[in-house]
Amino acid sequence: MSGRGKGKSGKKAVSRSAKAGLQFPVGRIARYLKAGKYATRVGAGAPVYLAAVLEYLAAEVLELAGNASRDNKKTRIVPRHIQLAIRNDEELSKLLGTVTIASGGVLPNIHSVLLPKKGKKSGSASQEY
Repeated sequence: MSGRGKGKSGKKAVSRSAKAGLQFPVGRIARYLKAGKYATRVGAGAPVYLAAVLEYLAAEVLELAGNASRDNKKTRIVPRHIQLAIRNDEELSKLLGTVTIASGGVLPNIHSVLLPKKGKKSGSASQEY
């Protein structure tokens, strides 16, 4: 009766995420791609690729946010640290330019026009009489 059903081979199921060496859920992303009706059919490699890209972006943001939290002498990443991480990175800022992060605040920035002018020395010879 070989070749019929699973039988009692004793093989443990291995997830597609584990096969691809990813932390993000490949099966769930495949389900979302199918349910979203983005196309009539979804290839086997598409959810793996998408999961890898999403995992990379998440890791990049978390690494920069962790650096921002360490710079502020905090052990926990809060939305402010994520905001600072994204806005200080050129590529992430371009990608997430229209995104609003709740409780993120803004980057500290004073426009150069508003800064006080460099004062001239009182004894300068360029004064006209």
